Amino acid sequence: MPTLKDLNVAILAVNGFEQVELTGPRDRLQAEGARTVLISATAEPILGMRHDKPGDRLPVDLTFAQAEAEPGAFHGLLLPGGVVNADEIRMHPKARAFAQAMFAAGKPVAVICHGAWLLISADLVRGRRLTSWPSLQDDLRNAGAEWVDQEVMVDGALISSRKPDDIPAFSRAFIDALQAARR
Repeated sequence: MPTLKDLNVAILAVNGFEQVELTGPRDRLQAEGARTVLISATAEPILGMRHDKPGDRLPVDLTFAQAEAEPGAFHGLLLPGGVVNADEIRMHPKARAFAQAMFAAGKPVAVICHGAWLLISADLVRGRRLTSWPSLQDDLRNAGAEWVDQEVMVDGALISSRKPDDIPAFSRAFIDALQAARR
C-alpha cells in the first residue's frame, strides 16, 4: 500500500545533476505513491551526469519562477547533488527562496552530496547538523553547521547524506520524515 499517496515532493535541479541522486530517491518516492515535480531554471529538459559522463535528459515540470508562488503545494523538497548542478543552482535567487520557504514551513528537506551548497547560499545551515560529500565540510562549518561523516543524518526535518552509496538509507529517512510530517 502506498504510504505517500497524495503527497507532492519538489525536486530542484539544473543541468549537471548527479543522475542517480535524483532518480534513485525519486523512484522510491514514486513507488510509495508520492507525486514528484522536477523544478528547474527553465522549462527545457535538464541533463544528468553519471559521475563525469553525460546521463539522460529529464523533462522539467515547473520553472523556479512558476514554483516560487506555490511552495505550499509541496510536502517535501529533494535536492540532488552533482558539482555542476549544485554550483549553478545556488546562484538562482528563486531556488534559494523556494528552499527558504520549505524550511520556514517545517517541511522535510532531503539533500545529498553537493546539494548542500544551495542550503549554504540560502543561509539555512547555521546551527544545523548534516553530512555531505566530504569536500563540502569546510563550507558547511564556515556557514555555521556541524558536519558529520555518516550515511544519513536527520536533524529535525533536514535529512542529509554523503554520496550515491547512501541512497537507500537516505530515501528511507526521507520517506519516514514525509510520513511523520503527514500525521
